[in-house]
Amino acid sequence: MGNVLIIGGGAAGMAAAIAAAGCGHEVHLYEKNEKLGKKLFITGKGRCNVTNACDMEELMANVVTNPRFLYSSFYGFTNQDMMNLLERNDCPLKIERGNRVFPVSDKSSDVIGALSRQMKKLGVMVHLDSEVKGIIVEEGVCKGIQVLKGSAGKKNLWGNAVIVATGGLSYEATGSTGDGYRFARENGHQVTDLLPALVPFQAKEPEIKALQGLSLKNIEAVVMDGKRELYREFGELLFTHFGVSGPVILSASSFVAKVLKKRELTLYIDLKPALDMEQLDARIVRDFEEFSNKQFKNALGHLYPTKLIPVIIERSGIPPEKKVNEITKEERRQLVVVTKRFVVTLTGLRDFKEAIITQGGVLVKEINPKTMESKLVKNLYFAGEVLDLDGVTGGFNLQIAWSTGWAAGSGII
Repeated sequence: MGNVLIIGGGAAGMAAAIAAAGCGHEVHLYEKNEKLGKKLFITGKGRCNVTNACDMEELMANVVTNPRFLYSSFYGFTNQDMMNLLERNDCPLKIERGNRVFPVSDKSSDVIGALSRQMKKLGVMVHLDSEVKGIIVEEGVCKGIQVLKGSAGKKNLWGNAVIVATGGLSYEATGSTGDGYRFARENGHQVTDLLPALVPFQAKEPEIKALQGLSLKNIEAVVMDGKRELYREFGELLFTHFGVSGPVILSASSFVAKVLKKRELTLYIDLKPALDMEQLDARIVRDFEEFSNKQFKNALGHLYPTKLIPVIIERSGIPPEKKVNEITKEERRQLVVVTKRFVVTLTGLRDFKEAIITQGGVLVKEINPKTMESKLVKNLYFAGEVLDLDGVTGGFNLQIAWSTGWAAGSGII
């Protein structure tokens, strides 16, 4: 059995350590922070959406970039396998809306604790405050790593295999500084364009700022590039001081980021997706009959949240003081259109500081999908967010980390 060196103590690194130690290897895990799982600790607003309890077909469907690459690793270590691993280590789980899996305690620290206990059981040696500065490769074979440990300076450490599980560029404060991309490039690997993903959008319209803090549930969001539809989904949306956020928007960012980098896109929000145009018109007619003698601005309380009403009035073009019984059919039609196609011009994404994950990474064509070993450098492996893989919100990105980490750890001969 060999000596395995793992760079990074996040989700993928810990999964790799457990898998490799379970195969009988001597495992050393190097983490540059003072504790393990620093990004894991803040995921899911500190609750940690561990995985998604959907079937395998749906799991694959929620991967945005290179889903086919994940076929072997997803089946090799499934969402159920991950749930079993945590529950065996005293971290009971619960399944919430959308099959999202969380610890019963709602504490991400319990997930990190369970993984730490399993690593300890298997004899994994964890080295904190240990920053890896480089990978040692001789004649196309990975031989070890160069570690910076406090005042002791740089030290060469030798091993039979090295797993790079350094994460991406998102949430830099957690240690995601892109080291893995540098290690990959230095050893001949291509790294695709890196973009913030699962990240809010910036909007052009000044009136959006007035909607800051307004959350809309059960809307439909459609992102268009001219006449081409890029994304469509039902869910929850949040207006912010700079634009739009919320689950439906964060997922959209993964699908449209590359196009948005080149040009502005249009977001159409259907505020009443359960009603078609005619049904919505009939609903408005009923409300207008009830408030027939009121001014238009005072007749919309049943249809829209208070904060949204001034923007709806402005966009409808109907004078706010106009009596409801004087509103024409054409004016009412315009109100329907504004409600079904509330337009927001998307100008860009927020940066990596606000991104949940990184889109882009080490080119997967250069990686063995069964073992995560480099096709260019023998005994060098990559796992997790450092690879060009990403999914939508809902626990899918963590499952990518668990499965690829496990594949790397168990793929070492």
